[in-house]
Formats: sequence, C-alpha cells, structure tokens
Amino acid sequence: MNRKAIAAKVRNEELIVAPGVYDLISAKMADRMGFDALYVTGYGLVASYLGLPDAGLATYTDMLDRVSRICAMTKTPVIADADTGYGGLLNVAHTIKGYERAGVAAIQIEDQQFPKKCGHTPNRPVIAKEDMVKKIKVACDARTDEDFLIIARTDARAGLGLQEAIERAAAYGEAGADVLFVEAPESVEEMKKVCQSLGKPLLANMVTGGKTPVLPGKELKEIGYTIVIHPAAGFLSCAAGLDRAYHDLQQHGTVTEATPMYSFSEFTNMIGFPEVWAFEKRYAED
Repeated sequence: MNRKAIAAKVRNEELIVAPGVYDLISAKMADRMGFDALYVTGYGLVASYLGLPDAGLATYTDMLDRVSRICAMTKTPVIADADTGYGGLLNVAHTIKGYERAGVAAIQIEDQQFPKKCGHTPNRPVIAKEDMVKKIKVACDARTDEDFLIIARTDARAGLGLQEAIERAAAYGEAGADVLFVEAPESVEEMKKVCQSLGKPLLANMVTGGKTPVLPGKELKEIGYTIVIHPAAGFLSCAAGLDRAYHDLQQHGTVTEATPMYSFSEFTNMIGFPEVWAFEKRYAED
C-alpha cells in the first residue's frame, strides 16, 4: 500500500490507469505489471465469490474479507468498490474505517438505493442528493488518513439525466469527496460535458460492452479524466479463456494447441512456490 503516491498523482491530476481485479490470481498477476493502482471490482468480486450478479447481494463482511486479502497480497495501491457504504450513515462510517484499516488507498461509494446494481445495467434508482451529501461528509470525517481518498459516484444519469448527475457530483465534491465519478455517460460529448462542468479529479469507467464509449487513456486524459478503471478487463478475458479451453477439452478430450495457456512453470513461480521451496530447504532436517 502506498496511499501517498496515488493521492499525490490524483491531486496533481496525473493519469492513473487501473485494471480490474476480482480474486487473488488476477490481483497477483496485475500487481507485477507496474500499474499505478488496482481496482477491486464489485461486479467481478461478487461473481467470483458468490457466482451471483452485482445486485446488492454481497455484505460488507463479504467484501471486506476479500478486499483485505487483496491488499495484503499486493504492493500496488488498491482502489476498492464499496457499493453504497452498506447501509445508513453509521454503516458508512464503519465501512470507511474497515477499508482504511485493510490498507485500501481509495474507496468508492455511490448514491444508488439499496439493493444497488451494476452501473451499466438498467433500473438503478438513486437516493436523495441530500442523503448522499451526508454520506460523503460522514466518510470524510471517519477517515484518519487524508491520503485515503473518497471517490463519490452518482448513478443519476440513467434515470434523472446528465445534468442532474453533474449537479449531484458537484454537491458531493463540495461535501469533501476527493474524486468524482459520474457513472455511464453515453457519448463522448457527455463525457466532455462532465469534465468541463466539474472542478475536481474525475474517474472514467471503461466497461467493454457497457454504455460509455471505451477510449484510450491518453484521449481520456485530454478530455479531462484523471483515473481510468477497466473493471471488467480481467474477468471477461478469463471467462473467454475458460470458455475456449473447456470447449476444446469437451470436443477433443484434451486441451489442444488451439487454446493459449499460461505457462505452468511461470504460474507456479507467480503464485509463490519458490518461497515455499526456499523455506523447506532452510528448515529441512539434516
């Protein structure tokens, strides 16, 4: 964990591109690649842990346990999805304290009604703006480290329109949020309007197949974004690879060269077996 590094980049509005991670394999793979941050995706984490959709079914305890494990096993700063804060104002304070203790560098909370849903799916009603403003104020008061960033997300675009979403984001920024996240703008023009209207660092959510155009980081930086997350890149790629490998096995009775596979020896090294072997050698009986 290095909160100061990512906080400094955000405040200087330097571009941060974060891949989505959803379990310990994806986290350890991404951790080796030199990204400025990793994004723990609620969608992917709930899917991998529960095998269920991201529809408010995972609890605070479920999420904290897995987020804590990812933070403990990686060196790259972690941005973590915390849904709605898992309840009312007291719950939000509890969530902030838990995620901060776990080693998270930046926490994302949103203004959806409970149970929340993935931001690129339909039927996402939001709470009153004033209620979310209170949540942001509580979140800022609950943290003990000013470098622990609060990311405020609004899902108002879908049901209330872009202007309402922008006004909500502005209010959340005034309440103390460090980064603003207007979820699911539906065109480049909408993305530009968001960036032109808000005076704080902004987060762009690049979901392949989602409602927002997927653009390169350099272009997003030119539009005005600071943090770019690709939450689905890992689990969609993994699903495609599994689908191909299992169909190959089903069809041929084995996995053929048609299925690209990660080297077993490289995976063994990545997951930490050399350390196990070194430990065993050090403490082996004579």
